[in-house]
Amino acid sequence: MKRFIFALAMIGCIFTANAQEVETTQETKNVSSPSKGDYFDGLTRPVTFNRMIPPYALEVTFSKTVHIIFPAAIRYVDLGSADLLAAKADGAENVLRVKAALRDFSTESNLAVITEDGAYYTFNVKYADEPMKLSIEMTDFIHDGEAVNRPNNAMEIYMRELGSESPLLVKLIMKSIYKNNDREIKHIGSKRFSIQYTLKGIYTHNGLLYFHMQLKNSSNVPFDVDYITFKIVDKKVAKRTAIQEQVIMPLRAHNNLTYIGGKKTERCVFTLQKFTIPDDKQLIIELNEKEGGRHQSFIVENADLVRAKVINELKTK
Repeated sequence: MKRFIFALAMIGCIFTANAQEVETTQETKNVSSPSKGDYFDGLTRPVTFNRMIPPYALEVTFSKTVHIIFPAAIRYVDLGSADLLAAKADGAENVLRVKAALRDFSTESNLAVITEDGAYYTFNVKYADEPMKLSIEMTDFIHDGEAVNRPNNAMEIYMRELGSESPLLVKLIMKSIYKNNDREIKHIGSKRFSIQYTLKGIYTHNGLLYFHMQLKNSSNVPFDVDYITFKIVDKKVAKRTAIQEQVIMPLRAHNNLTYIGGKKTERCVFTLQKFTIPDDKQLIIELNEKEGGRHQSFIVENADLVRAKVINELKTK
């Protein structure tokens, strides 16, 4: 009887050991083998590879910083794990600095970035003792708005301030206005101290306004731009009455002017949210010189604003 009980105990130990071995093997298999993403419970369609945005390979390290330069300002950054550190470079809107939070992390992570022009970038990130690529210049690898062979997965990221308008289309419209260089308006501008600041055209499309302006420096002294403001003010202000001002901030700018050399002419295009001007008010556009006194300003009436040219009449390619 004792032998029978001993035999049963041995058999139980063998089965338990085998079960633990199978379970350990299964756990090891699950850990080492990445999911293919093609098995889910219920009625689920797998995401096919033609729906996937291919990521870039990025190497980071603990003792050095990797800088990534994007063609537009960074609006969103997401890190896949706490192994990574990332932040915009001080004083720059389109430069991201990335490094490892700890030495020699073994698990691959990822990084995603959305820029102001609606482009989406994704990276698979690994640790390397000595990364070869420490300074990287990016372009919109999904599409650049000009290539004809756009992939099937090319989709724009929409920004809240632009409403239903695609940031890519806004960029193309500004480039088109700048390239065509038409003069739709001939009576609005200012000229003082050999500096001429004129409004060449106002355009509209899908709830947005586009202002095309030109700055001509006829002097030999360079003009450094301090700031440009768009503000709606009262036409007539009685004495001892507070001035009511409404400042309108541009949403986008193409060839934003910061410096105009002597005997040079430069142009820029600003995108603003659609607005109208009451009868008792007017829009004043001011250009101020940095550490100088050659400031310029001109007035835009509501009648000029409502005659804005519809952008559908322009070629955007």
